[in-house]
Amino acid sequence: MDNRIGLYIHIPFCKSKCYYCDFASYANQNEKMKAYVLALTKEIKHYGKIFSDKKVDSIFIGGGTPTVLPLDLIKELMQTIFCNFSLEYNAEITIESNPGTLNKEMLKLLKRLNINRLSIGLQACQNNLLKAIGRIHTVEDFNQNFFHAREAGFNNINVDLMFALPNQTIKDWQVTLEYISDLSPEHISCYSLIIEEGTPFGKWEEQGKIKRCDEKLDRCMYHYAKKYLNSKEYKHYEISNFSKPSSESKHNLIYWQYKPYIGMGLGAHSFVDGKRYHNTYNLEKYIQAKGEIRSLQEDIEILPPSMQYSEYIFLGLRLLKGISIKEFEVYFKTSFDKLFGESVKKLIELRLLEKNKDRINLTSKGLDVSNTVFTEFLL
Repeated sequence: MDNRIGLYIHIPFCKSKCYYCDFASYANQNEKMKAYVLALTKEIKHYGKIFSDKKVDSIFIGGGTPTVLPLDLIKELMQTIFCNFSLEYNAEITIESNPGTLNKEMLKLLKRLNINRLSIGLQACQNNLLKAIGRIHTVEDFNQNFFHAREAGFNNINVDLMFALPNQTIKDWQVTLEYISDLSPEHISCYSLIIEEGTPFGKWEEQGKIKRCDEKLDRCMYHYAKKYLNSKEYKHYEISNFSKPSSESKHNLIYWQYKPYIGMGLGAHSFVDGKRYHNTYNLEKYIQAKGEIRSLQEDIEILPPSMQYSEYIFLGLRLLKGISIKEFEVYFKTSFDKLFGESVKKLIELRLLEKNKDRINLTSKGLDVSNTVFTEFLL
């Protein structure tokens, strides 16, 4: 039996909250950082005891912006993880960052702490667009941070980009992709803007101050990214993700391949042995719980087999290689065709899905309407 597991560590602090962000994050709460990290290290120690028999093959430190933490707190956090979990020798350890929160000293420390993958949120390479979406950095800040990261020895860097932004043109998007591909990071993520309720963008859309991007332009930008990045030898391996050979995100593959992971920190989600839950989203409650797991967990759900079948397929079909029917049947010890044979046949006829021997995967047409395809696998 596979005894590997992934860890997600959430740092909810940032310098300023972007207009589209609906994550569990807080700006200008520096005075709470020390108490938060203390509570987080206690939670890590508790989980380390529970999963002492597991090998960690991926750690992802996300946020928020983890690199707003002072150096001593980052060091304390990493040392706690290493002292309480057993890591695979080739474990991927990622930390998210934003331009303007990195400097040479910070990058050297991250490298010394065995963090081997850096994710930098650029989003766009036009300063007017960055300002319009609430980013507090410039393209020049990003450029400096990227080169400092290379100097510090980071040879596995992801850059996050966004398209379908308000007033973003196809030319803006083309220039952004050209700019990033010239820098040659190992991994590029391209996300279409989703305007969520409760965010400034959500409010401004209701008030008519901003308009959602036209769907035709959204798809045009997505198709251009696929074609252009492929020409630059980036493999399109997941709906929103592109990588150089052997540089796929190990941590995200855990999610898409329906493998277990533990989330620690404010609002962090976990999935283990068919059980799904998340930590409280209340910052004060999280700090006061002092890492006591039962006090933190909310919305605990034991997934029935039917939901597990569907989720396995939803997540697996996000990968361009799709899913193996044989692996599904080994995992669940049930017949795939009895459950989903008719749905697969229908989707193949609609040219949204294709089957090659043992595998099924989304077609190019299916990628554009993936959520519609996924509903066909609900039981």
